Amino acid sequence: MKGKVTGIGGVFFKCEDPEAQKQWYKEQLGFPVDEWGASFRWVDKESNKEGLTQWSTFSNETGHFLPSPKDFMFNYRVENMEALLAQLKEAGVEQVGEMEEYEYGKFAWVMDPEGNKIEFWEPIDGVL
Repeated sequence: MKGKVTGIGGVFFKCEDPEAQKQWYKEQLGFPVDEWGASFRWVDKESNKEGLTQWSTFSNETGHFLPSPKDFMFNYRVENMEALLAQLKEAGVEQVGEMEEYEYGKFAWVMDPEGNKIEFWEPIDGVL
């Protein structure tokens, strides 16, 4: 089975004051913020399973986006992380670090041709 991206998992960006940004988005736009940012929950029309898309602010000093110098990072939901990483390696795509596993899913990172770090997430929530 081939690996593939199935949707947007999250949007992350750097800012001067992450807490103030979260509060502004909460107060002005109604974002449901918590300590991690905001989780937008949705239900997959075909499977009727719940999923989420994450929105988070990071300090300008974060190392989480390295080696990319950019102020943003996109997270893509994926199906079959190991297969996707093998396909990308075969195509010469640079992987950043090793795949990590948590109780809510697997994560891995690659660089696109213009130096943007991309985060992949194979969630446990069942919606791919």
